[in-house]
This record gives sequence, C-alpha cells and structure tokens, in this order.
Amino acid sequence: MPAQPLQTGRSDRFPFELVKPELERVESAIRDQVRAFDPAVEPYVAYVCNTSGKRIRPALAVLIGGALGGANEGHLKLGVIMELIHMATLVHDDIIDGATTRRMVPTANAKWGAGLSVLLGDALFSHALSLATDFNSIDICRKVGQSSREVCQGEIIQTQRRFDLTLTKADYFRIIEMKTGALFASSAGLAANLSGADAETEARFYDYGMKLGTAYQIYDDCLDLVGSEEEVGKTLRTDLAKGKLTLPILNLLETASEAQRSKLNKRIIDQEPLDLPVLVGIAEYEGAIESAIDTAVGLLASCRDDLQILAPSDFKDALVQITWFLQVLLEKCRR
Repeated sequence: MPAQPLQTGRSDRFPFELVKPELERVESAIRDQVRAFDPAVEPYVAYVCNTSGKRIRPALAVLIGGALGGANEGHLKLGVIMELIHMATLVHDDIIDGATTRRMVPTANAKWGAGLSVLLGDALFSHALSLATDFNSIDICRKVGQSSREVCQGEIIQTQRRFDLTLTKADYFRIIEMKTGALFASSAGLAANLSGADAETEARFYDYGMKLGTAYQIYDDCLDLVGSEEEVGKTLRTDLAKGKLTLPILNLLETASEAQRSKLNKRIIDQEPLDLPVLVGIAEYEGAIESAIDTAVGLLASCRDDLQILAPSDFKDALVQITWFLQVLLEKCRR
C-alpha cells in the first residue's frame, strides 16, 4: 500500500513515519554492529547504541534515496555509519561538557568516567570508518572520513574558543557547520551520490543537509537557554556554564548597552558561569533569542528552495516537512 502524503505546511507531526520500516532496519543493523566488538567491550557499546535518538541522519539518507528513485541497502548502511559517528561525538561531547544525563539516562561519562568514555567514542569512530570501506568506493570513504574530521575539528575549535570575546558570528557559524552541519550534509550528499546523482545534484543535497544541521544546532543552542531538562531529557545550561558563546549570546553582546556588555565581558573573562538570572536581567535577552530563531528559520526556508529540483513524491514532501517540524520547535523557544 503506498504511503500517505505528508503535509507540506506547518505541523507538529513527526516527518519520519514514511520511512519507519527502513529506520527499524537501521536500528537492527546498529545492534548487529554492537556484536562486532570484543565481548569485553560489547556491553559499553551496547549501552550507548541502545540510547536511541531520533535517527535524523539515517532518515535523511533514506528519504533522499527514496526521492531520487528508491532507497537501497547502501542508503541503510550510510545511515548506520553516520549514526555511529554521531554517537561517538555525543560520548565525547558529554565528557567535555560534564553532562550527566542524555535522553533521560546517565551518560557514559557519568557511569564509567572520562578515560573509558574517550576510548568508547574512539572505538565507535574507528568502527564507522571501517564500515565505510564496504562501499568499495574511495570517493565515499574519503567523504565519510572528511565529515568525521570536520566534526572533531569543530569540537576542538569550540573548546579552544570558550570564554573568547573575539569570537565572531562568522566563527560561530563555521564551528557549528563543522561540529553539527557536516554529518547532516554528508548524510544528504552521499545519499544522492549512492542514488547515482550527478555532482551538481549531490552538492545541492549537501547544502540542504548543511543548512538543516546548522538550523538544528541553533535550535539546540536556544533550547539550552530556555528548555526544561525534564522535557528535553538531557543536561541543560552547559553552554552557559562552560563559556560557549552561542548565537543568542553573541546577539546579546552585540545589542547590549555598554554597561551591560561590560558586565557580561567581565564574567566571561573571569570565566564565571553565565547563569540565566544574569542574562534575563538584560533587556535585550529576549530579542537575542528571537534573532537567533529568525536566523534558523531563514536557513530552513532556503532548505525548502533546495528541494524544488525534486519531482513530486511522498519522499519530497517528507523532506520539506522536516524543515517545518524543526521550525515549529524553534517557534516554541520564543519567549
């Protein structure tokens, strides 16, 4: 029976239902990969892999494959690889941020400490790169490796630039394009590659993924300021505590009065936590978040433009719907 078309306007409906059977196969394949590790290591890998997220990257790979003629085993394998890389980055991120919960369960770092967790993340990274060789394509292996490198470089630069008042918005966007956008972009671009698309089409989908991932990171940065840990299911306020200058904070520094900026700058230079009461006391705080949301909404509109090259299909509708779904989440962050 053909799938029912998804809505193409604003909606709270989750847009991955169209490819639910394929995502279940991705889940099964991830569990299979867990068993590829040494029995002494397997329980640690299983713990991380069983903490399921939304599987956004595999969904992108499968949906784009469907939109370009039909998803195949290669698209599913790509989804597994990108998800393993993503999970590796989360393990490392939680160590750096000192996060104790993710998706309402203790992080690997909280359970076993930084040393074992670093190695666990490394094991996931290396296994994903090994899986990429199954494609028997130097081009695909190179691009998977490049996206992994971008993620790691982005995290290094972000860590290096904490409490750094010289950070510009251009710096911020470059960091989040590397640490978040790269995997979205590779999932989308390589999915087109596996469908036999030409270089121009692959680049168009790469751009779609990059803008979608960038908008998603802006949403995550806003959520860190205004979200509820009970609802979100992970440790929040870590950006403030660790001196990460996200887009809302950069907007705030840009629009604050001289006295307000001086107060914020002193706290940043002294590496004091930028706690929420301090920020809420600044008149432009709400406007800073609004402006960040508007930026992300603009990126999502551009994503929809990228999809105009596709012929009408349920898969195209779902790719469009992803952007509306994220936009609804962004709108909920407005104060």
